[in-house]
Amino acid sequence: MPPSYQDDLTYIHDVAFTDFIRAAIPGLLRILHHKRITGGLVIDLGCGSGIWARELTRAGYDVLGVDISDAMLKLARKRAPKARFVHSSLFQMKLPPCVAVTAIGECVNYRFDRTNNRKELSRFFRRLYRALAPGGVFVFDVAEPGRGGSGGPLKSFQGRDWALLLQVKEDRKRRVLTRRMTVFRKIGKLYRRSEEVHRVRLYPRFQIIRQLESAGFKVRVLSSYGRQSFSTGHIAFVAHKT
Repeated sequence: MPPSYQDDLTYIHDVAFTDFIRAAIPGLLRILHHKRITGGLVIDLGCGSGIWARELTRAGYDVLGVDISDAMLKLARKRAPKARFVHSSLFQMKLPPCVAVTAIGECVNYRFDRTNNRKELSRFFRRLYRALAPGGVFVFDVAEPGRGGSGGPLKSFQGRDWALLLQVKEDRKRRVLTRRMTVFRKIGKLYRRSEEVHRVRLYPRFQIIRQLESAGFKVRVLSSYGRQSFSTGHIAFVAHKT
C-alpha cells in the first residue's frame, strides 16, 4: 500500500484542516439520536486523529476507530483514550457487530488500499450490512466526479511552523482525482521536506445508491451534516438497516 498521511502531513492536517469534522459533529450526533441509537458500538472508519471518536465516547458510545495511517492512530489514541483503535484498511477490516458505522471525510474514495474499486466497494457494503444490528445506520460521505473543480494553479497554505503546496488534478475519463502535496515542517531551526500523492476514486451518487440498496439498505442523501454543508462534488448518505 502507498504511504498515507505520514508524520508531517498528519501534523499539519490535525492543526489546520479539521474544521470540517469539528463542524459536522453536532449534525452527526443528531443523526444517531434520530435513529434512536444512544449507545452501543460505533465503528469510526478512517478515524484520522480521533476528533470524532473522542466526541462519540463523550456521548456515551463504545468506539472502535480504524485507520490505515500509523501517524493518525498515534494522535487518535492520545485524543480519545476511551476508544479502541485498529490499524487497517477499511476494505480489509473484519467488522464486528455494531449499532452504527461512520466514514467521514471521503474515506471510501481513497486508494491507499489498491483493492478499492467498484466491485470491492459493493462487497464492503454487504459486509457492513451484515455487521450492523437491525435499525443500525451507516453514515458517510463521498467525492463525486467534479470534486477537483477546474484544477487550476498550485495552491499554498502556511502556518506557524509548517507550509503546504497542493496541486489538484481530476481525470474525468478515469474518474480519479490526484492530490500532490509538498510538505514543509519546522523541526528545530530547519524545515523538513516530504511529499505525498493521494489518489481518490470518484463515485457518482447514483452508483453509490444502487450498491447500497442492493446490499439491503434504505438510503437517504444528505446535503449537509447539520450546519456543515458540502462543497461541489462532495455528498453524504445515511444508509439504514431497517
